[in-house]
Amino acid sequence: MSNRMFQGVIHQMKEAVDRIIGVIDENGIIISCSELVKIGEPRQGIRDELSYTTDAIVSGGYTYRPIGTSAKAEYVVFVEGEDKLADKISMILSISLSNIKSLYDEKYDKSSFIKNIILDNILPSDIYIKSKELHFNSDVARVVYLVKFYGKSEVNPFDMVQNMFPDKNKDYVISVGEHDIVLVKEIKQNCDIKEIEKIAKTISDTLSTEFYTKVSVGIGTAVDSIKDLARSFKEAQVALEVGKVFDTEKNIISYENLGIGRLIYQLPTTLCEMFLAEVFKKGSLESLDRETLTTIQCFFENNLNVSETSRKLFVHRNTLVYRLEKIRKLTGLDLREFEHAITFKVALMVKKYLSSKPIKF
Repeated sequence: MSNRMFQGVIHQMKEAVDRIIGVIDENGIIISCSELVKIGEPRQGIRDELSYTTDAIVSGGYTYRPIGTSAKAEYVVFVEGEDKLADKISMILSISLSNIKSLYDEKYDKSSFIKNIILDNILPSDIYIKSKELHFNSDVARVVYLVKFYGKSEVNPFDMVQNMFPDKNKDYVISVGEHDIVLVKEIKQNCDIKEIEKIAKTISDTLSTEFYTKVSVGIGTAVDSIKDLARSFKEAQVALEVGKVFDTEKNIISYENLGIGRLIYQLPTTLCEMFLAEVFKKGSLESLDRETLTTIQCFFENNLNVSETSRKLFVHRNTLVYRLEKIRKLTGLDLREFEHAITFKVALMVKKYLSSKPIKF
């Protein structure tokens, strides 16, 4: 927030108020005042006292009130006097300067600018104009992380992530919901996906060990242009949604590694139902028991290798061959043939996708 803007408002109100009025910043220093000689004076003790309340306090002949409704307000106003009039003036000042600050932040704050981009609240033609106004480096590599919090915590999710990435000139932490925090992270050009995922793992591990908070992290693709951040954000959203269906055991999901699950997720349910009906005989998929499905999963995980699969399942090779033959008779698909195996694998994923959809009445 510009100190000059605060000082401009204070100066205009000086004659109307006829009392000493001013503003204290986050460091406890007077940054604006109707008596210029007081600018630069420390008032840290007042800030410490106000950190526990959103109401006004009186001390040393002055009334103090935070700007805004948060107990952790960045700025504090003060008015000469400890009477009711001083209290009312402090309230008017707090409301006025809070609204001015909000308008200023919306226009000049880089985080607000980034938020408008990822939420598609700004025209593409205005992005580069605005980035020049803000002296924003628009052509560096960045990636979007979407951190979804589960459960409640005493610490605000935004504060948790912000404390991990304090460099506000390179990394931007944005709240997009009660439990959803976006991190727009500057990275090196041609940064490897493993390095990008390593950052996500650090976020997850830190939140888990230090705050006992469970999270999922969706990762969009790296982009070189600021206008592509909206796409990276949408990809991070898709990563979390697809991960809920196909990778339930993972809490870090990258859009680049979604594979065929990404395609299935975009298909209409009617098309998926038609596909299943064509691939499987009526009721054949439902007739497969848990043991058979476990066998199929293990067979896929071991690249259709009969010997390796039987070893992992602790069964005789002939027992596995018998099970595969039984599957062929039930479904018409021989998993030992590559094309049949691909069809079966995709069909199981489609079935899982359909099961995740809410039933419509």
